[in-house]
Amino acid sequence: QVQLVESGGGLVQAGGSLRLSCVASGRAFSSYAMGWFRQAPGKEREFVASISGTGTTTKYANPVKGRFTISRDNAKNTVYLQMNNLKPEDTALYYCASNSPWYSLPLSPGEYDFWGQGTQVTVSS
Repeated sequence: QVQLVESGGGLVQAGGSLRLSCVASGRAFSSYAMGWFRQAPGKEREFVASISGTGTTTKYANPVKGRFTISRDNAKNTVYLQMNNLKPEDTALYYCASNSPWYSLPLSPGEYDFWGQGTQVTVSS
């Protein structure tokens, strides 16, 4: 069982930045790949970014490439999502999720095992 708690969301103007954090409970954090997803009202949950357990491999959705950066600190059981040059279309509830094994980075939400409660990101124009 892994418990995930996100933080760092908020209201920001277009062009601004936010850094989301997700802290995981339990041991062997490095044995999990981690992903960030988002869900806007009336839309399906979509993949944003993922990172392997070692932090050496990352994936990004096309709409966020070049603007978002995923990273992790295994000593702190934390994964981050640095979001720069935010756009109104980035407005959504952002979730972190974990997946095993540590090298598996699926794009489908259904393949992730544990989820946090989400943190709201709102970008005003």
